Amino acid sequence: MYWKLRGKAFEDAAGDEARQMQKSLVDARNSPGLIAYSEGHPIGWIAVEPRSAYPRLAYSRVLKPVDDQPVWSITCFYISGKVRRKGLTVRLLMEAVKYAKEHGGSIVEGYPVETSGEAPAPFIFTGTASAFRQAGFVECIRRSATRPIYRYMIS
Repeated sequence: MYWKLRGKAFEDAAGDEARQMQKSLVDARNSPGLIAYSEGHPIGWIAVEPRSAYPRLAYSRVLKPVDDQPVWSITCFYISGKVRRKGLTVRLLMEAVKYAKEHGGSIVEGYPVETSGEAPAPFIFTGTASAFRQAGFVECIRRSATRPIYRYMIS
């Protein structure tokens, strides 16, 4: 819910309330992302929705809109520790592009972290620039040394 709520609203909704808000979205058939499964168990997650679903992005100096094009945004990942560093992030990115295309999207955008080597998982919940490049995304702007904006243009 970090990207969906700003400031105090996010702080006030921490923990169970945030989980309940996310569950309400799913219960209402609003898909906030995709889940990867292995042998019937969830092993990964990617949040992907139209950028308008993430109000916090509009107010970020670093991640503010690049232009007025309608885009789908990838804002968050979770990869189970058992399957990290095995390409699942790249596969989820490719599935997110397919999902956006199936729902009328023509541009998918992500806000990864540019890392120099290993980074602890909690600091790269938006993904890594290298994973976005591997999935065919192209850097379109960089307003911060470590927070580029990557795009995938759907043909």
